[in-house]
Amino acid sequence: MQRTVDIVNLLGMPEDDLSEFFARLDEKPFRARQIMQWIHQRGITDFEAMTDLSKALRERLQAESSIIMPATIERFDSADGTVKWLFSSGSGQAIETVFIPELSRGTLCISSQVGCALDCAFCATGAQGFNRNLTTAEIIGQVWHANQELPRRPNGGCAVTNVVFMGMGEPLANYRNVVMALRLLLSDHAYGLSRRRVTISTSGIVPNIERLGDDCNVSLAVSLHASNDALRNRLVPINKLHSIGELLDACRRYAAKRANRFITFEYVMLRGVNDSIEHADELTRLISGMPAKVNLIPFNPFIGNEFARSSADTIREFQNRLRRHGIVATTRTTRGADIDAACGQLAGKVSDRVRVRLSERNTKVATA
Repeated sequence: MQRTVDIVNLLGMPEDDLSEFFARLDEKPFRARQIMQWIHQRGITDFEAMTDLSKALRERLQAESSIIMPATIERFDSADGTVKWLFSSGSGQAIETVFIPELSRGTLCISSQVGCALDCAFCATGAQGFNRNLTTAEIIGQVWHANQELPRRPNGGCAVTNVVFMGMGEPLANYRNVVMALRLLLSDHAYGLSRRRVTISTSGIVPNIERLGDDCNVSLAVSLHASNDALRNRLVPINKLHSIGELLDACRRYAAKRANRFITFEYVMLRGVNDSIEHADELTRLISGMPAKVNLIPFNPFIGNEFARSSADTIREFQNRLRRHGIVATTRTTRGADIDAACGQLAGKVSDRVRVRLSERNTKVATA
């Protein structure tokens, strides 16, 4: 009987997994570092072009493995320089990725799921429903594609200097694949990013905040958006599973596990909903004394949503109130709104929704 060979996609494999793969081929572990550098640093996906590998090894890699990127459906360019890609995730599904250029850095906002099950009231992604988790290759492929398509920086470095998991999906609900992608982003043999330049944003999956604190040293952003449980239950339904008190306790433990960690609390500004001075004072009492800052996000509207953006004056007063209490507070600049690439607007294309609303379930979030 003829033996069938499982074709392995090397794109999403961190060094330990690649070392095991090459061990099965009776090759030395350093081959893992070589292949990572070819793929992630040089952008090479053709085994024949990997000239420091033997001809026999290249032929075997060609037969038993692959390097497959997510297929691009469309690219959108904003007047402010922001770029958005629509990537195919198969079966008519699609995800979105956004690049935000600045003089000092280039930030790539990547997706971790096709849609999202968390159903946050002000987010276009949640309104689309949920289809599936992205593989590690699909996650890291977004970074690879941006670095290959965009021009290099004036100093010769890659276009992408910062990566934020703030696109479609809840990263900590796709824990295993996201952590493997993080290891590639931080690896000196792949993207070599500083831990301060990689940020995971979560709506508050407390058990996996605890796991992340041990497994990977990256920046943490928490989508708080409310200053009390009653309001957060309405805006961020996962709060019904993990209250603000539980969430903040997990954040304190996360920050305490390693030196120089701090938390960014994201707070979308919704007119007449969460933007009063009383809300600012409540927020201060919640996070005072924590190694944290607050990032205020002007709401970006989308069709079918009930909310409106707080006025510029209201946002400024809210920010000043926090600062007077000693809280570091910034306001996010809206970028890419003309191509629906601003915060909260990413919707992609989600059909065949296998799980639409986490808030309707009485079970804990999966921690796979």
